[in-house]
Amino acid sequence: MVRPVNANTVDLDSINNYVSHPKTSREQVTSITQFSDVYPTDWAYQALANLIERYGCVAGYPNGSFSGNRAMTRYEAAALLNTCLDRITEITGELRRLIKEFERELAIIRGRVDGLEARVGELESSQFSTTTTKLDGQATFVVGANRFQGSSGRLRNENNREYGATVFNYDLQLNLETSFTGKDLLTTVLRSGNFDEVDNPFGSGGPSGLATLDAAFQEGDDPSHVAIEKIFYSFPVGDSFTFTVGALVGQEDMLALWPSAYPSDPILEVMNMNGAPAAYNKNLGPGAGISWELENGFSLSANYVAANGAEGNSSDGGIAMAQSGSTATVQLGWEGESWNVAAIYSKIQNGHDLIPYITPFADDRSYRKGTANAFGLGGSWTPEDSGWIPSVSAGWGYNSMNTDRSGQVEITQSWTVGLEWNDVFLLGNNAGMAVGQPVFATSLRGDETPADGQFIWEWWYQFQVTNNISVTPALFYLSRPLGENTPSDQTFQQLGGLVKTTFAF
Repeated sequence: MVRPVNANTVDLDSINNYVSHPKTSREQVTSITQFSDVYPTDWAYQALANLIERYGCVAGYPNGSFSGNRAMTRYEAAALLNTCLDRITEITGELRRLIKEFERELAIIRGRVDGLEARVGELESSQFSTTTTKLDGQATFVVGANRFQGSSGRLRNENNREYGATVFNYDLQLNLETSFTGKDLLTTVLRSGNFDEVDNPFGSGGPSGLATLDAAFQEGDDPSHVAIEKIFYSFPVGDSFTFTVGALVGQEDMLALWPSAYPSDPILEVMNMNGAPAAYNKNLGPGAGISWELENGFSLSANYVAANGAEGNSSDGGIAMAQSGSTATVQLGWEGESWNVAAIYSKIQNGHDLIPYITPFADDRSYRKGTANAFGLGGSWTPEDSGWIPSVSAGWGYNSMNTDRSGQVEITQSWTVGLEWNDVFLLGNNAGMAVGQPVFATSLRGDETPADGQFIWEWWYQFQVTNNISVTPALFYLSRPLGENTPSDQTFQQLGGLVKTTFAF
């Protein structure tokens, strides 16, 4: 944690020792992870890392550390920030927070506070010239396979035949950010991949679709097709409100807070939804939302997404129609330096891709006219220092469905706990595991008792090969992927293994 300091106690020798160090005796450093004595759990670490890795603006001592492997001082942090200010081309909320935190130290380094204010004004005036577009991307290779076991020989043999082969797939994502005023943002996401939704178990194929990877995409039948996955526009109103509207936008794009610190390297999509894979969901379509963020850490978000909102036939879709396939969401959250927590409510129309998350393995037709009320509660805690103590993220979900036939699922629940360790064995390498029950039926209409209950585990270790390349081997286990549809008195399990290589650019 970065602590306040009295300006009267400023150690000028500490500053001069860093800022006046001859450049000829320093080697260029392009990642803050090369400074072995900077704690990666400090918020300032992440903020400085963002500047360093984006602009390559920092040089360190020849041994790659701050003299003697000691903790970075506030003055050294201010010196890092000061070095970056001359190369930064945009002003962000994160940069404002850094400047505010180190205002006194920066004032001493630069000589006068008004000089710093002038530089900030210069950045604000020059950031994002009209119709400037920035591009970043991510390419992911996945090699893996699934194996099915259990006493149900029919299910075991059938799924090993259909989904048991080793596969090699890719996912490519390009993110374009365009600003017209310097404060607004038009986001366009282009995506391509060859994770077939029917035949590939990592792309929502397989017995249940619960083995779908977070990095898994294919549009239509042609894996070479590049699609616009998202396109939406965000703009601020005043200092606290942000409005978002888009022809293809997701609920997560309009929330002020995502209440989780897990995972930094997502594996299964369902384990990346805060323990409530219905209240939080991947619904995409025309939508709009508003978020309100206060200085005390509280935030309030409200948004609406209609999966079928582009359909002109009111019997098939449209906005605010019976077949819109919509999600209406309200979230209240709070975020501090190490903690965050949020409560969410979503009203969901069935008849679209969220059915497997709301009430898995149900007859699709029986839910097309119904609605679901989904609730979620989640949060996370991150330790100040990396080490044996992991970050902890946990979430719980409760879903209530409108039903009209005996035996239909009325209530489902879910929960997830995720742990992540930073700098495992080597600096920059991370490891994590999560366990949970993504969705399980707890009540059926009528007198029937649900024969449900399933657990999912995942384990992964991320090798950070370079600043832009990581290799992540992972395992996951589904104890009962078919839930209540598993034959009575029989067992059926799924084990998956994969190696994911990610190229960020």
